[in-house]
Amino acid sequence: MPGRIAVSNRAAAVWQTATLTEIRRETPHAATFRFAVPAWAGHLPGQHLMLRLTAEDGYTAQRHYSIASPPEDSGHIELTLDHVEGGEVSGWFHTEAKPGDEVEVRGPLSGFFAWPGDRPALLIGAGSGVVPLMSMVRHHRARGLSVPLRLLVSARGPEELIYAREFGTETTPVFTRSAPHGVPVGRMGAAHVAPLLAEQPEGGWEAYVCGSNAFAEHASRLLVEAGQPVDRIRIERFG
Repeated sequence: MPGRIAVSNRAAAVWQTATLTEIRRETPHAATFRFAVPAWAGHLPGQHLMLRLTAEDGYTAQRHYSIASPPEDSGHIELTLDHVEGGEVSGWFHTEAKPGDEVEVRGPLSGFFAWPGDRPALLIGAGSGVVPLMSMVRHHRARGLSVPLRLLVSARGPEELIYAREFGTETTPVFTRSAPHGVPVGRMGAAHVAPLLAEQPEGGWEAYVCGSNAFAEHASRLLVEAGQPVDRIRIERFG
């Protein structure tokens, strides 16, 4: 299959040292953290990993994070994290982490939400829910895939749109609180989803929805009402 990468369960179970090499600010509340992981066995776009942070006193904290980078970024992985108020791990990353710091990672995990690049993909995300979807977009570009891919992404306003500098013609942003002059403000609705379902590619869409519980339910309902088969909607939710 085009873009398919196989990773053994045994490799995914091993903790590896990841060295932070770069921090990029995406929005006032989100940043991308790039790590060198020389023995990383690869992943499929849409998968996530387990990250383990160990304090000097031995206390450890573990979190699941979606992988933002495409599998083509060999030996490196990128995570884009919101600064969650009171979050001990995200708080450390946003206030203390610096290049050269080391953490442990294990993965990739979960194949349900993965997109191997072999079928048309309709991606719908909100806020940091765009992170695993961006791995798919980057994979699509890196491989020069001809299979159709579209992204609908919701954000409060342009300043909160993660990866805004990277989006191209495949992406339609929806702004819920503020928008550039001439762009309507409002919740994602049927007017955004229905046109994509009205003219489907050969074989139809495989839909991937990622966001909060409330957003995932709303976006899934829009898809079903527009004619998307329920068994071809994959959902990753948080919160």
